[in-house]
Amino acid sequence: MTLKDRLIEISNELPSRFEEQKDSTLKIEFKIAERKVFLSKKTLTYKARVRIDDENKIVKFFETLKEKGLGVSGGDSDISPGFGFKMETYKLKGKEREGNIQELSKLFGKDYKYSFDYSTVRKKVEEEARNAGYNLSIFLSERSI
Repeated sequence: MTLKDRLIEISNELPSRFEEQKDSTLKIEFKIAERKVFLSKKTLTYKARVRIDDENKIVKFFETLKEKGLGVSGGDSDISPGFGFKMETYKLKGKEREGNIQELSKLFGKDYKYSFDYSTVRKKVEEEARNAGYNLSIFLSERSI
């Protein structure tokens, strides 16, 4: 069984499965938190991409968090008062991730309650890569992989 097949197989234990993309990468995306305030709803989504370089025995890994909001705005400075739509994206990576998610959650006035520990994806990919004799490289940009 190839490393790619093994990653797809172990993703059965995750909220979503790795799917092979046209560019030969594996992609996984799922909602990890949601909060509703008044007439708006904010959703925090986890997304990861994996590219396996069999020739050099390297697994290239990228992950990000994306927050999307929809609903009535409260008259924020960058949105006019009244009904509006706003989408914000935050990218967090590497070892800084844990602290930054805590800070991000507090920016919105209350902590998210995560439905899944997103770091499990990175740990599973790292473990499977190590077991197959591959090195894991974490990238800051999706275009780098």
